[in-house]
Amino acid sequence: MNGNEILRIVDTIHRDKGIDAEIVFEGIELAIQSAARKHFGDEALLVVAIDRETGQPSVSANEEELEPDEIGDLMGRVAAQTAKQVMIQKIREAERDSLYDEYIGLKSQMMTGTVTRVEGGAAVVSLGKVEGILPRSEQIPGEHFRVNERVRAIVLDVRKVGTRVKIILSRTHPELVRRLFEIEIPEVAEHVIEVRSLAREAGYRSKVAVSCFDNKVDCVGACVGVRGARIRSIVDELSNERIDIVRWNDSLQILVPNALQPAEVEDVILCPMLGKVIVLVQDDQLSLAIGKKGQNVRLASKLVGWDIHVMNQSALDEKLDSAVASFSLVPEITEELAESLVAQGFFNFDDLSIIEPDQLAELGGLSEAECDAIVKYADRESEILEQEEIRAKKAAQVRREAGLPPIAPTRMATAPKVEETTESKTEENTEEVTPEVEEPEVEGTVTGETSEADEISESQNTEGETPQGETPQDDAEVLEESVTEKEERDDAVETKEEKEIVAESSEEEDS
Repeated sequence: MNGNEILRIVDTIHRDKGIDAEIVFEGIELAIQSAARKHFGDEALLVVAIDRETGQPSVSANEEELEPDEIGDLMGRVAAQTAKQVMIQKIREAERDSLYDEYIGLKSQMMTGTVTRVEGGAAVVSLGKVEGILPRSEQIPGEHFRVNERVRAIVLDVRKVGTRVKIILSRTHPELVRRLFEIEIPEVAEHVIEVRSLAREAGYRSKVAVSCFDNKVDCVGACVGVRGARIRSIVDELSNERIDIVRWNDSLQILVPNALQPAEVEDVILCPMLGKVIVLVQDDQLSLAIGKKGQNVRLASKLVGWDIHVMNQSALDEKLDSAVASFSLVPEITEELAESLVAQGFFNFDDLSIIEPDQLAELGGLSEAECDAIVKYADRESEILEQEEIRAKKAAQVRREAGLPPIAPTRMATAPKVEETTESKTEENTEEVTPEVEEPEVEGTVTGETSEADEISESQNTEGETPQGETPQDDAEVLEESVTEKEERDDAVETKEEKEIVAESSEEEDS
């Protein structure tokens, strides 16, 4: 094998494929070694090396170096085919690694490509050397791409799949908004204006918090542009997604009202121990601050990094009173500690369950054992409430599937347990009266009018259950009357049968 020929092959692959020459040399060495193993067997100790200057290969088998002519004799037809396959595989892997190293550095960067085809809702985008995939889940809702259409997207992920590089693109990632700001607004690209935070629900609404290093520059006005020209180009690129530009401030007392615009905020209460903010607004501003389906307050929470709770003054007072009353029921919590917890923003046992015992000790001056008992109590109560919520959701789902209206949140009374007795007989209520009893609504079933016998059967199968809208005393009386009437009818039937038997026996004796 000619050394000059090997050097020429290495140089060609290096220039055409962009693969490092050292990787190509290693691939050729591996190919020669595979061919030699066909001749000497798998157990032979083979060492193959190529001189990087002359390109001349050297092969030693079982510590015996072969002559150049012997190396050429190794490359038979089968061995040459094997060496070719090994070489091709090595080149593909090297090419894949090269592309991977190139595009992994472009992660979270915006790229522009051309749609080559659409398969099952996913768009395949040509990025030059490689194709990217824009899945349906990463497309803005309502978007439809056509072949040869140019598209901008963020490089979401880069993966090695076999001998290929798979690039996942995204148009729903918040970074796409940041990159569009850098392109469309020169002050952002020149770092005069900085995008401090982003919150986005793709296709619907985004909030962008900006600040400026130069006090002479209006950061919000610069982003909007003359008559909204700058922000309009970004909105058009994002399929008419609404964009709110918020002026950043390091103080949450100022930043939170800015993030909730256009709603007007009355007061901001910080709860650092829970990482939440209570925002007080007027009644007419409540729906505006929350937004459609909670979108405004949800995006504002993401933007500032704190959990925002919007309410009016009456709702806050109600929560405070309810929380103090609930916490006071815990033996280890005094009224003063309950008020202190509420002042820190703890409104329920779910909030209390996440506090650390040492923080609770500092807050209330309690011992370690008392703090552990309080946290365990809160965990238990929080779990009970969670289970009740799960049961309520399941019950509501059953009613929806059955086509029944939802149950109003009312306190259900518990009926006293009625013992089933067939031996007790009473002389009261001899007149047969059918009381008008409203049939209780049962979740998941369609109810109608029931007969007296059905009421007795239900009372025997479900003891202690009280229909909604009736008192326990009324249910007990109805059930007792029903059981008594049934026993009286059974006695009457038995008496009639006994009389018939006696009459028949008398006739037989007379005959």
